[in-house]
Amino acid sequence: MGDGGRRHIGAAERRDRLALRQRLAGAARAAGPEEVAGSLVALHGTDPATVYLAVGARLADAAKTVGATERALYEDGSLVRMHGMRHTVFVFPRELTAVVHASTGLTVAARERAALIKSMADAGAPDAAWLAEVEESALAALARRGQATAAELARDEPRLKEQFVYAAGKSYEGVHTVSTRLLKVLGVEGKVVRGRPLGSWTSSQFRWAPAPDHPELDAGEAQAELLRRWLTACGPATEDDLRWWTGWRVTEVRRALAAIGAEAVSLDEGTGYVVAGDAGDSGSVTGVTEPWAALLPALDPTAMGWRHRDWYLAPELRPVLFDRSGNVGPTVWWNGRVVGGWAQRADGRIIWRVLDGEGTGRAAEAAIAAEAERLASWVGTTRVTPRFRTPLERELSA
Repeated sequence: MGDGGRRHIGAAERRDRLALRQRLAGAARAAGPEEVAGSLVALHGTDPATVYLAVGARLADAAKTVGATERALYEDGSLVRMHGMRHTVFVFPRELTAVVHASTGLTVAARERAALIKSMADAGAPDAAWLAEVEESALAALARRGQATAAELARDEPRLKEQFVYAAGKSYEGVHTVSTRLLKVLGVEGKVVRGRPLGSWTSSQFRWAPAPDHPELDAGEAQAELLRRWLTACGPATEDDLRWWTGWRVTEVRRALAAIGAEAVSLDEGTGYVVAGDAGDSGSVTGVTEPWAALLPALDPTAMGWRHRDWYLAPELRPVLFDRSGNVGPTVWWNGRVVGGWAQRADGRIIWRVLDGEGTGRAAEAAIAAEAERLASWVGTTRVTPRFRTPLERELSA
């Protein structure tokens, strides 16, 4: 038992939970992208390629990755790309869009709209009433088209092309078009979502589409539901982990924990939380019968899932696996620990390197090599360069 009589959940057990609940162990792999997204709650979508690479790493049949994920995103609508926690773009199961919007989107949206109106006023641009007219016209044009790029919408509503100077006189001064800022605000407000890209699955040139209809939920209830889902997938986690992942205030995190009756446990980092009834004992969460390896992409939701990462990532590896803004690059995993990184070279080869040899050997290297081959087999001729480059990824890809 841990402090205060709470059951202690050590690093080894947390890695077992991660292997199964994050769909990384071979026996836990999923049948489709919707199952992957549902298990992880959210897939990082800032870098479009991450969505596909994260899905492919967790599918039983990785050859289905691109076709099945595109169908879910752009035909069935079972997955939706939208702004979520920490004002970051994610891909969510459709049934979670209302929860995400109410729990995190509304607060950010109010701040973003106020910032846009202030920026335009400071630049001497038209006022909020003018902006409201442009917004209404742009949304009507998007509804007629179904999907459209910003340039296509500007042909229907020319005022979207108007420019204004942002932060005049500051070191970060720049010229913004109304379309760039307004569509971002509409996205956070849950009125539009990112649709099919102009290019391949690695392209960041997205069309915009009307957001799917969803009910308006109570913010507190939505926060409780989002936290319940995330702790089910990722618990145990500390309060600090929860604040970091959600972007909420500490009072919001504590209120949501109380609302779901979260159970406190002891972790190496201090007090952690699981959903009610999930503390169990070590035997109730085992099930990883074979060693496993995985090659996860930059910004993968598992690698970025917790603020405190020492239980799966040695601190000495961070300088080469993360960029200066805290974005993780492509990682190599062995039995629940990050042991190295990987990259794709211009000729398509997947190159990997083990940096932490503790507990690794021939079996690990063989399993990692097999995962590299599996990745290469479905990526094919597509070339993937992470949006945020890290030191090791740059070195390996050179």
